[in-house]
Amino acid sequence: MNEVVKLEIASFALIYALLIIILFIMKKSQIQQSKLLIWASFRMTIQLILAGWILTYIFQNPHPTFVITYFLLMNIFAIHRVLSKNQSLNRKFKISIALSLSLSGLGIIVFFIAVIIGENLFNPQYVIPLSGMVVGNAMTGVTLGVKTFRESFEGQRNRIEALLNLGAHPKKILLPFANQALETALLPTMNSMLGMGIVSLPGMMTGQILSGTNPSTAVLYQIAIMIAIASVVSVSVFSSLYLGYRTLYNEKYQMDLS
Repeated sequence: MNEVVKLEIASFALIYALLIIILFIMKKSQIQQSKLLIWASFRMTIQLILAGWILTYIFQNPHPTFVITYFLLMNIFAIHRVLSKNQSLNRKFKISIALSLSLSGLGIIVFFIAVIIGENLFNPQYVIPLSGMVVGNAMTGVTLGVKTFRESFEGQRNRIEALLNLGAHPKKILLPFANQALETALLPTMNSMLGMGIVSLPGMMTGQILSGTNPSTAVLYQIAIMIAIASVVSVSVFSSLYLGYRTLYNEKYQMDLS
């Protein structure tokens, strides 16, 4: 297979011209997010350039400390993003989210690399990119799931309190909200899996093919990582919600949001 074509800086810079199309559409549609688009594009560029430099150094100087540190930073950022979108939650609920994200991501990564690939758990070539996909999707899933649960809960707060006053058990009241939120969080991943290979070729598979990997090998990796992603989203959202909703009431079955 041919080697991947190296992008020249001058040619690469032309991709930013496509942002003009987005800005035009925003203006026509009266969407006041032009500054956000420009800031997001700038921030993405800087972050990815820095990540590229850091990863180049780590790959050239592989050491378990670098891998562990990078993984920890991924998790800290993911937890921060989820909690920043759900600041009204009580402390115990937030702890449930943090533990669910961290432990589910770690468990799936260890299983994927040690059992499926059979590689060293501190090999940065595998651990860092795979962790990024797993933790990133878990973060998105938990954010969506918890947001859905919180909005449903807050929207029917009066009804919930009325049912509690009538003697209903909090679990029977809150469990449907958790189930609905879990379903909502899983749908994007399920839809992505349904359309994969027909509607789209996923990023990991495309990247491997561009780098010269045999398509058959790229397919196996993509199937494996998608199942891993679906698993981590399911486990992290489920544990966040099912541990979290129990923090909303005390042993006397009274609402306790502190």
